[in-house]
Amino acid sequence: MTISIRRDGTTGTRHILKIRNHEIPVDASPAGGGSDAGPEPHDLYDASLAACKALTVLIYARRKGIPVEDIEVVVDRDDSEERKGVYRLKSGLRLSGDLTEAQRDELLRVAGKCPVHKLMTEVKTEIETGWAD
Repeated sequence: MTISIRRDGTTGTRHILKIRNHEIPVDASPAGGGSDAGPEPHDLYDASLAACKALTVLIYARRKGIPVEDIEVVVDRDDSEERKGVYRLKSGLRLSGDLTEAQRDELLRVAGKCPVHKLMTEVKTEIETGWAD
């Protein structure tokens, strides 16, 4: 899969991120020199964790017949020590439905095992930067 990003032709810092048939505006924050015309890259990184947890819980609940009605995942960022090598994300789940405590505990455990969580915490990512063809 290929992801691309390109300036949208304006004079600012806004870019358009393309993933398959989806387009997402991306920009820097005002503090970072942008105009906040879209999420910044750190926002997308954090959002991928929230999205993965929500989808993982929903798919698991459906497969197991657990009556989840609504799922909300909230991610709070603490990047105060990022330059020291520590980037903290705290995720919280809100579930609705006629759930037992055991089901809620099971879904919380499942959320902690979502693929993006594992990718962020257990996998060494190697990045190569070069000229595109």
